[in-house]
Amino acid sequence: MKSRIEHFGAIVELPSPLPGLAWVDRERARSLGLEGGEAWQGEAPSHLSGPTEVHLVLSRRCDVGCRGCYVDATPRGDQMLVEEARRVIDALAQQGVFHVAMGGGETLHHEDLFEMAAYARSRDIVPNLTTSGVGMTEALAERCRVFGQINVSVDAVGKKRGTLSFGEAERALRLLRAVKKEVGINCVVSRSSYDGIGDVVRFAKQRRLSEVELLRFKPAGRGASLFARENLLPSQSRGIYRRALWLAFRHRMRVKLDCSFAPMIFAHRPSRRAAEFLGVVGCEGGNILASVMPDGQVVGCSFGGPNEGSVLEPGHLPAMWKAGFGAFRDYRRNAAEPCRSCEYLQLCKGGCRVVAQAAGDWSAPDPGCPKVQDYQAREAAAGRRARRTLSVFPPSAT
Repeated sequence: MKSRIEHFGAIVELPSPLPGLAWVDRERARSLGLEGGEAWQGEAPSHLSGPTEVHLVLSRRCDVGCRGCYVDATPRGDQMLVEEARRVIDALAQQGVFHVAMGGGETLHHEDLFEMAAYARSRDIVPNLTTSGVGMTEALAERCRVFGQINVSVDAVGKKRGTLSFGEAERALRLLRAVKKEVGINCVVSRSSYDGIGDVVRFAKQRRLSEVELLRFKPAGRGASLFARENLLPSQSRGIYRRALWLAFRHRMRVKLDCSFAPMIFAHRPSRRAAEFLGVVGCEGGNILASVMPDGQVVGCSFGGPNEGSVLEPGHLPAMWKAGFGAFRDYRRNAAEPCRSCEYLQLCKGGCRVVAQAAGDWSAPDPGCPKVQDYQAREAAAGRRARRTLSVFPPSAT
């Protein structure tokens, strides 16, 4: 059982009944034979000792041509060499990372994909895979046993994704599911795909898949040009949480919302204690998550953020992790209204920074948050009332 000491106690990897990570306090950690030493001394740090999961962008190479590709993948995109991947994985292992999410671009186009995944396993890191499923064969599916969770990108049932037909994605899911249980779907939720979420979950249930992860549309890469057209409508932002819950119960299916949906969840005012217990949190860039690009540069989130340096520089990751990622970590301390006075600020962290940046300001509250939308509507109404008052009662001349 892999574990990592943290100031609060430890993070422990659970292999069953449902694989995952458990945050345990010091008392429970001691009962598991763990002792914190210096890590349990002094003041609590503002972030974990290292990320638990790192998104490893192995390649910007793909010929599917999805409109919203957040890494601008092309048929001739750059990719990480296997020797560099080993060095990256070594650095992540030393930092106590539990999982690497191998993605792209199209990971299946990388000739050394399975060698890199096997190397991650040898360093006690679970490699997970995201793929479009393009070119999947029985032989490739068999080799995919090396991965933990495998998710195939499907945004709508029956529709193409770029040049990839739905039939190809469906075939990939069938072949993968024949060799392992941990196969699911990544579904990007945009304005145009929102109404089809139910069909995707129903399809996943019929194919006996393990999960559907709903990913909020991110205005990054080629997707930036689609922000105005594909950003969720206010009614969709308010409805996504209840819709996901209903679909999960209706189909008895694991339906996950990515961290950028946190503002939409907290708008329904769940119990803060329950949210903390269940790990419902907003942006985790520079804390739970980090991302490594094909050239070894590290950013707090796959979708954006400043470069923090190269993980390929020997010994650089610990120093980078200790002192960097301020663009993500400092939000709660500097939050503007209405985030500053929101009871969920410490959990939500102001929502998605990439969406905020697309709307004009990285450090602003997430404009997709229903509470932010209500606040802005009140401010606009107050401004209109003030202007009307001035027009009826103009200032007296002095």
